[in-house]
Amino acid sequence: METLKQQALALQSELTALRRDFHMHPELGLHEFRTAERIEEELDKLGVEHRRVGETGVWATIRGTGAGGGAVALRADIDALPIAEQGDAPYRSQNEGVMHACGHDAHTACLLGAAKLLVQNRDRFGGEARLAFQAAEECANTTQNFFDQGFLQGVRRVFGLHCAPDLPSDTVGLKPGPNNAGVDRFTITVHGLSTHVATPQFGVDALYIASQIVVAMQALVSRCGDPVEPVILGVGTLHAGTTYNALAETAVMEGTTRTVTKETRARLRGQIARLAQRTAELYGGAAEVDWVEFASPLINDARAAAEAKALAEAYWPEKRFITDRPISLTGDDFAEYILDVPGVYAYLGTGDPQRPETLHNIHSADFDLDERALPLGAWLHAASAIRWLAEA
Repeated sequence: METLKQQALALQSELTALRRDFHMHPELGLHEFRTAERIEEELDKLGVEHRRVGETGVWATIRGTGAGGGAVALRADIDALPIAEQGDAPYRSQNEGVMHACGHDAHTACLLGAAKLLVQNRDRFGGEARLAFQAAEECANTTQNFFDQGFLQGVRRVFGLHCAPDLPSDTVGLKPGPNNAGVDRFTITVHGLSTHVATPQFGVDALYIASQIVVAMQALVSRCGDPVEPVILGVGTLHAGTTYNALAETAVMEGTTRTVTKETRARLRGQIARLAQRTAELYGGAAEVDWVEFASPLINDARAAAEAKALAEAYWPEKRFITDRPISLTGDDFAEYILDVPGVYAYLGTGDPQRPETLHNIHSADFDLDERALPLGAWLHAASAIRWLAEA
């Protein structure tokens, strides 16, 4: 693994160039056409077999020639966000209104770096490493596209990583257990009956009902849940009515829940549905609730996390590998990869105290990262795969 480390460090300029190329040409989820083509170009240079999953996802396979066997999966997300970049870096986005403000450009570069390291070290493992360059993370069920094609069939371990601006670039979070919340979006439609505001007795005010639902839902967290378990229930939009002097006939609100256990996720969904429907009925209306599931709670397998941490500590003693990073109530559909297969999601520190823009929250319009972290990210992918495959 020491040789692998030196090979990874030698990739610094190459990984930086790749990351900046992806950063300059960001594409929204399900529209990552150039991104997928660039990924395929790099894989072709390495002689790596690949195929499309959906229109813009890419599945690459690298087969070892050494001892061991089985299959290990590695994953990176490739989509950007609808954010107008405000930074003045020479590699700023050239696609107006779209930006890699979540670090997926770095994730893609790291996994391509891992592909090169795995090709250079085929004789150190048997079986195959499967690489998923996933489109539209957390918004289009693109994980299922990979699963439907058998991506996880026979896989014994899964590894992935995400940039962490809250951690210095010499630090990696490898925390067993819950790391990220499960994320769902709900839409509640309230049906009432419009009438003049002067004669409310002849109508049903959908806006009033919706307002009562918004307020009452907060008690589902503060009065109906475990106070030491993190839960978020937020309403982001509420649209109702057509004029100032009439009761609203319909009201539509959208919001999200963030939960860290599957049990709380299911319970909260049922409570929201009952509250909306019964509140609407109380005032003579009706309500319906529709759900979109974005991601399950992301729970790292304790053994896989310990294995990755021990391996990294042995060869990168100058870095810090922590297990106590606070849980994040953001979501990531990497969670779906490790529902049934043991795996670990690492948090790669990308903060540089000398560059404030690297310390901002993810999704900031001037978000950037410390590119010195890229070789370690590539190594974490490749080293984990080699170890798990060689030990099969």
